[in-house]
Amino acid sequence: MTEITNDKRHFHRIFYNADVTLSNDSNSQVQSCKLIDISLKGCLLKFESPWSSPLESIYTLTLQLSDEVNINMQVSVSHVIADEVGFKCEHIDIDSISQLRRLVELNLGDSDILERDLLALTALDT
Repeated sequence: MTEITNDKRHFHRIFYNADVTLSNDSNSQVQSCKLIDISLKGCLLKFESPWSSPLESIYTLTLQLSDEVNINMQVSVSHVIADEVGFKCEHIDIDSISQLRRLVELNLGDSDILERDLLALTALDT
């Protein structure tokens, strides 16, 4: 296995194949797409066709974990490669961050890694 040494990410991504919705409040548009991976600071989504929506808008990502539990995150576009789009988290409510934290922790299998990610998150926000 080849390790990438020039990866400058501060957050561990988890690969989580799920259907999500992305909505844009400014035009009431809702798009269904596939979640490729997610972290405490953003996500990578795959769409059925190349991205053509505004790059400067704020979108709401909704990941439904169960009938009662959703993760909702306000995101902005960070990069686009055809039908795969990377998004940066701009805002997440306390309930959603708690659910996302638990999801990341369960998938990483190591709470120390999660704690490092949380410290990196607070360092970037100051």
